[in-house]
Amino acid sequence: MTAVTASPVPAQAQAPAPVVTYDTARETRIPVKGVRKATATAMIGSAFTAPHVTEFVTVDVTRTMKLVEELKQDKEMQGLRVNPLLLIAKALLVAIKRNPDVNASWDETAQEIVLKHYVNLGIAAATPRGLIVPNIKDAHTKTLPQLAGSLGELVSTAREGKTSPAAMQGGTVTITNVGVFGVDTGTPILNPGESAILAIGAIKLQPWVHKGKVKPRQVTTLALSFDHRLVDGELGSKVLADLAAILEQPKRLITWA
Repeated sequence: MTAVTASPVPAQAQAPAPVVTYDTARETRIPVKGVRKATATAMIGSAFTAPHVTEFVTVDVTRTMKLVEELKQDKEMQGLRVNPLLLIAKALLVAIKRNPDVNASWDETAQEIVLKHYVNLGIAAATPRGLIVPNIKDAHTKTLPQLAGSLGELVSTAREGKTSPAAMQGGTVTITNVGVFGVDTGTPILNPGESAILAIGAIKLQPWVHKGKVKPRQVTTLALSFDHRLVDGELGSKVLADLAAILEQPKRLITWA
């Protein structure tokens, strides 16, 4: 009996890796590193880990805008940054106080929901280095002048590129103001470890039914994204409804606080 020996099959020659080329006259490539790389990694992780739900509400903020102008003349607010963001931030803190379960995080390892008894309020800031989200520690404890001072310091520090890593850690809820770019609204992505993020749209003069008549009013659209593992539709809706109610009648900042 003759033994048959199998001949080895020659390995196919691997094609050389294609050389990546681009037209330097018509394209520019920017290395992704530092803040931009960290932000991209965090956003991908958030988008594909936390099940996002976004709800929207359009609000008549005419009274809030009037209050902003009045506060600019208040002696206690002199030298401070007084703008719609300040009152919206305060309104969000009141809404969280009324609905504390929205202020939470998800512990994947322990499979537990962690309720936070403090609010570290993140403010998304566009800087030359990219988008960063520093937060105001214990924002829920601050008076309106203190909150204005903290917001002003946060924005100035971010623009100067001096935001410390510690200032961007430990956030619980975030606000992103896309309205400053003239955008009506958006569907914001949660910062990792946070339960909710509020997008503020542009405040515009629009026709609105007020006291039974169509009148020009200052109107904006708010969008609240939340982690559906932590926040169900009822709770998310209550937070957004409370926020809208405060901005329509800002005296509730006193009666509900």
